[in-house]
Amino acid sequence: MTAIAEIFWTFLRLGLVAFGGPVAHLAYFRRWLIDERGWLSDAAYAQIIALAHLLPGPSSSQTGFAIGIQRGGLAGGLAAFIGFTLPSAVIMIALGYGMAQWSGTAEAGWIQGLKLAAIAVVANALYGMARQLCPDAPRLVFAAVAALGASLIPGVGGQILMIVVGAGLALIVLPPPTQSLSVLDSPINRRQGSVLLAVFATVLAASVVVSFQTTALWAVLYQSGALVFGGGHVVLPLLETGLVTPGLIDSEQFLAGYGGAQAIPGPVFSFGGYLGAQIYPNQALLGGLLGLVMIFAPGMLLVAGLMPFWQSLSRYTRVQQALLGINAAVVGLIAAVLWDPLLTAGIASGVDATVAAAALLALAGLRIPVYWVVGGCAVGVELITRLA
Repeated sequence: MTAIAEIFWTFLRLGLVAFGGPVAHLAYFRRWLIDERGWLSDAAYAQIIALAHLLPGPSSSQTGFAIGIQRGGLAGGLAAFIGFTLPSAVIMIALGYGMAQWSGTAEAGWIQGLKLAAIAVVANALYGMARQLCPDAPRLVFAAVAALGASLIPGVGGQILMIVVGAGLALIVLPPPTQSLSVLDSPINRRQGSVLLAVFATVLAASVVVSFQTTALWAVLYQSGALVFGGGHVVLPLLETGLVTPGLIDSEQFLAGYGGAQAIPGPVFSFGGYLGAQIYPNQALLGGLLGLVMIFAPGMLLVAGLMPFWQSLSRYTRVQQALLGINAAVVGLIAAVLWDPLLTAGIASGVDATVAAAALLALAGLRIPVYWVVGGCAVGVELITRLA
């Protein structure tokens, strides 16, 4: 199997089982790609996460895309993106015709089981990353500060602030590293990165010009992907304003599709495929593909374009020192999301807590593959619900 085929197949399987949203996706990536396959180090993975969190767009998809680039160049990045997005894209384009048949799905027992599995996956990844990236008391404190700060200042603004705080604390408290840290040895050079950034800016400018004249699906989706930090949930208001208010899609269809996007594996940004299929029902496949490309393209262009510059910055001693704090802050951010909303919203009863704990034991103690744990939680909670 070639490297590109391996990347595609691995991310395709991830796209089939990666329930639970962006933070859960990052946990799946770590389990499959770092722990089991050793594709890159924990430190390099944390740097990719930090870069993705500093940019607009879907952070987990950008992280997967960057890992693919590290493994196989731009072709590897595209293979990773297509593989991870394909399952959710197919489902969402199909749902463009049939969401009415899915009423009540959000309350199904198997959906709750998937949420509990996601909690276990995130908790297991958090423990592993904390051991690697917070090996001393100062960095544990940095992580705790980031977790508390992200909880008190909700939204992507708080997350970015905590990454900056982590870097600042490291520059003040930690000694400069005595040896070079693992950096992102990106296959993309600065010239290629500059071209990608120029493409991003050109298409964004064109979309703004078009928006002054008419309401176009591609322009609304591209601007949403280019200007919204925080991923799927944060992009909802901008999409609603851009598409529902002008009448391209009615509010019931819009919200039904968005609800469906929460119940499937893979990136929530695949909602763009649903919107394209709904707005162009006579050419649902082409409309869905247009929606997917336009909403994902800005984030992918940005992360690929900035990777070679991030790599160069990472080689400076003071930047490496700051990255130690950034890595610890990323651990804190994941801890904050594990607490709220995953635990606070996902654990509603003693049964839920028991299932989540059993799933965590299966992952961390028994080393059972994640897809078996996800499937077992879904089937188990569905059976419990039916018998109750």
